[in-house]
Amino acid sequence: MIIGLPKEIKKQEYRVALTPAGCEMIVRQGQSVVVQAGAGEGSGFPDSEYEKAGAKLVTEAAEVWAEADMIVKVKEPLQEEFGYFRQDQLLFTYLHLAAAPELAKALADKRVTAIAYETIQAPNGSLPLLTPMSEVAGRMSVQEGAKYLEAFQGGRGVLLGGVPGVPPAEVIIIGGGIVGTNAAKMALGLGAEVVVLEKSGERMRYLDDVFQGRLRTLMSNPYNIAQAVRKADLLIGAVLVPGARAPRLVSEEMVKTMKKGAVIVDVAVDQGGSIATIDRATTHENPVFEKYGVIHYAVANMPGAVPRTSTLALTNVTIDYVLQLASKGFQETIKSNAMLALGVNAYRGAITHPHVAAAVEQPYTPLESLW
Repeated sequence: MIIGLPKEIKKQEYRVALTPAGCEMIVRQGQSVVVQAGAGEGSGFPDSEYEKAGAKLVTEAAEVWAEADMIVKVKEPLQEEFGYFRQDQLLFTYLHLAAAPELAKALADKRVTAIAYETIQAPNGSLPLLTPMSEVAGRMSVQEGAKYLEAFQGGRGVLLGGVPGVPPAEVIIIGGGIVGTNAAKMALGLGAEVVVLEKSGERMRYLDDVFQGRLRTLMSNPYNIAQAVRKADLLIGAVLVPGARAPRLVSEEMVKTMKKGAVIVDVAVDQGGSIATIDRATTHENPVFEKYGVIHYAVANMPGAVPRTSTLALTNVTIDYVLQLASKGFQETIKSNAMLALGVNAYRGAITHPHVAAAVEQPYTPLESLW
């Protein structure tokens, strides 16, 4: 199999889906790798390291897509990449199709086989390929929120941890999963008062145990969310339904009650967002906008700001799947790996994940019916 590694074209996206070490593993397995020149530079991997690992370097993205049987990426293909799609080509990347119905249609129309990192799911419900980026984004949410609370950034002028004699900031986190847990770690480490709203009693007990009572947990329901949002200096949206659009849990009316200069960071924006007043994703170049006196941070590729860390964390967990797919082929791998099968979002012109199909308003076709 020929594995293709194009350079990411999303604005200010510097991650790369394959490191030279991963490339070497693929080549040693007897497969071939074609890399677009400059693909790894943003993460600190020069072309020379890919060449030493046995990859073939090409100049244009079109060459990568044309030669490769499987394309590995970080971010979902953008409109200008749709023309590269071809029947039965395997695409392995984050897709977030619930927020990109036009991409879902293009994949189905071109009969691309598309596996989404974010819907590969273990029997215990965990999302192993989403976890490392959720860890990064959760930690960054507090880092970025603290910055935008500074007065010259338009914020309230509040230090998260306060100082002796001055109370710390109130950090409200909606969702106690991987993002929420990592946000809580950072916020508590900086000395903030932290409240996590979560709908699972079991998860709340876990958080209470892990943090030894240093944060407060609340049942996530509209009443409690409204009360907590009003008090927030920093509000972090950290909810996820695998493959589906993020639920809108914070209404426009709730945002209107927030303190002037408070900050919202919505980590769920790449799945459509959980905050009603965030109607668009932003970029690292222009990450925030103000509405009702509240600063909104809505960058859809937050881990792209720390590409070296993010690339290494991501490729640590993706490379085994790449090796399996390359050595066994798609069908054999999927039939023997139920976790990976849940990652298949599109196959032979059909949408094969139920949550994705519902989100993009397309018919759902069970994968096993297409063998």
